[in-house]
Amino acid sequence: MSALGIPEGRRRPAVVTGLGVVAPTGIGVRRHWESVLAGKSGLGRITRFDPAGYPVKVAGEVPGFAAGEQVPKGLVDRTDRFTHFALAAAEAALADADADPQQLPEFDMAVVTASSSGGTEFGQHEMEQLYQQGPAWVGAYQSIAWFYAATTGQVSIRHGMRGPCGVVCAEQAGGLDALGQSRRLLDTGSRLVLSGGTDASLCPYGLTAQLSTGALSTTDDPARAYLPFDAAADGYAPGEGGAMLLVETEQGARERGVQHYGRILGYAAGFDPLPGTGRPPVLASVVRRAIGDAGITAADVDAVFADAAGTPDLDHTEAAAINEVFGAGQVPVTAPKTLTGRLYAGGAPLDVATAMLSLSAGVIPHTPGVDRPAAGLGIDLVVGSPRHLAARTAVVLARGHGGFTSALVVDAGDRTDHTK
Repeated sequence: MSALGIPEGRRRPAVVTGLGVVAPTGIGVRRHWESVLAGKSGLGRITRFDPAGYPVKVAGEVPGFAAGEQVPKGLVDRTDRFTHFALAAAEAALADADADPQQLPEFDMAVVTASSSGGTEFGQHEMEQLYQQGPAWVGAYQSIAWFYAATTGQVSIRHGMRGPCGVVCAEQAGGLDALGQSRRLLDTGSRLVLSGGTDASLCPYGLTAQLSTGALSTTDDPARAYLPFDAAADGYAPGEGGAMLLVETEQGARERGVQHYGRILGYAAGFDPLPGTGRPPVLASVVRRAIGDAGITAADVDAVFADAAGTPDLDHTEAAAINEVFGAGQVPVTAPKTLTGRLYAGGAPLDVATAMLSLSAGVIPHTPGVDRPAAGLGIDLVVGSPRHLAARTAVVLARGHGGFTSALVVDAGDRTDHTK
């Protein structure tokens, strides 16, 4: 049996034929990839509201996003920013894959996304109306726009995708879980799946909720606010945006005559034990199961895209797990998310997109900003500049607040136009 419970021999190889990126590093695959290679950061002082009264003032904001230009006019005022991002990214992924939903059977197309906090900003505005004006001022769309599944619903409606639809709520790890679920849907008959996640919680209410974890960096300098695996690490910068991926069977892509960025080879998930139980973190075992699900060995993995929590204890825990599975210093490790901040539900799908671009280009991006790796990590962290390496297989890691832990194994595809 595979990690998803599918009998061996029944797995239908899943490939990613389209990418849609809306991130602090830029809108679109080309701009994002250029920013990653150049180490161009999307972190800066928060501009969506005045952060003067908050301990965290630095975040990754999506530059130049105009909902009125990216989203159907009738949906702009009825949906939250996190859904706006997803609608734009889904449209881009479909175009990238040369897939026209109107030409495909509606029940053969599925949607599964990840969400961490739902429509935070929309919900905040409606609560302000409630407490300042009264219940009559709360809009009817509050009941829909804040909901975790709002993005899945709006994407499926927009493109007439009436196959299985769902949402996974597992914070940062949810993005990998959604992609893992996309493979399951292909195994059970879906032809293609729009999958991934976005987040948009940079508003007073959203930031206040994030502060409760105690894991955000309070450094005001954008260049020093998120330094995972660095001696100066003191938390992470939050961000908004994410990515949507079009996942379909390898046979289906071949029949449509389209190339793919790469294959989703393996997936596994677990949950860390409660503190004080004496049980070890599950990351190493999750990575091993994902590699086993992929039908490869640790020696076959050419790069690891780290979760990179940005706090010393979690960074050391992740480094220890990587060393346990692959051997100390035996595999290049990178965290290009220092350019965007942690995007919660959108972070892992963006990492998967970046990993596939990396494999197709033969370049492992570096971890910008990290110039003094913390002592005792023992990992081969890629810093300073991108590393040119003919890598074929990568593991993407993601951990969510509270213990969610996931790993996804991908390999290079047959698509060479990685900046389309």
